[in-house]
Amino acid sequence: MMARVFTQAAAVRLGLPGRTALEIVSANTGAQSVTLRLAEIPPQGSDAAPRGPHHHRDCEECIFVLSGTGRTYADSGEYALNPGDTILIPPGENHVTSNTGATPLLLLCFYPVADVVSGTVEPEARGPRTTS
Repeated sequence: MMARVFTQAAAVRLGLPGRTALEIVSANTGAQSVTLRLAEIPPQGSDAAPRGPHHHRDCEECIFVLSGTGRTYADSGEYALNPGDTILIPPGENHVTSNTGATPLLLLCFYPVADVVSGTVEPEARGPRTTS
């Protein structure tokens, strides 16, 4: 294995509700133990249906706020998010993040596994999520 550069233009667009989500690095790009995504959540009142709560069975999720403001709703409480903030969600904790501002909420999402899809459960969907 050798160092590689991944461009945003080459990222895979995921079919997640209520957001634009790009998978930049994962098992699909040759990563062995990491997934990196860029998510953009539009301001409330947009036409996008919001995403419901979900959890990751086998890994933490680390979310860094690049820009915008939001709120993560989790089993353990509600957390305001501002640019430069990072929130760490433990495995198995239901959570969802929404935009609370007037501009897009831009998030960098890191998972310490190469395949986060197989371990993601969206209770409303009753089972592992797919990216179709």
